[in-house]
Amino acid sequence: VQLQASGGGLVQAGGSLRLSCAVSGRTFSGYTTGWFRQTPGKEREFVATIFRGTRTYYADSVKGRFTISRDNAKNTLYLQMNSLKSEDTAVYYCAAGRGTILSTTRDVGGYDSWGQGTEVTVSS
Repeated sequence: VQLQASGGGLVQAGGSLRLSCAVSGRTFSGYTTGWFRQTPGKEREFVATIFRGTRTYYADSVKGRFTISRDNAKNTLYLQMNSLKSEDTAVYYCAAGRGTILSTTRDVGGYDSWGQGTEVTVSS
């Protein structure tokens, strides 16, 4: 599958943004789809995921502020980000895994397709 992320931008602290990830190539209803983020000099870190289209998991740092969702009919993954903080500033990547197992949902290696990234900057 191919993924195209969009929706990033500049927002003030406390504001909101919604990221989108269009998935093409095949239906992704059975895939695990997630969001990761990365800042310069740091490893890519897990943000949120929908495991095989059913269960959602979040990093502790975003729990209660971010919501991951997907529209299988539109083959699109979303990340609604509320109450943004300066530490949320990063490049956000969407990812899809066809055979992701539960123990690897928070690992970069658990996904085999990646979008190009969309930059989010939160000003304080």
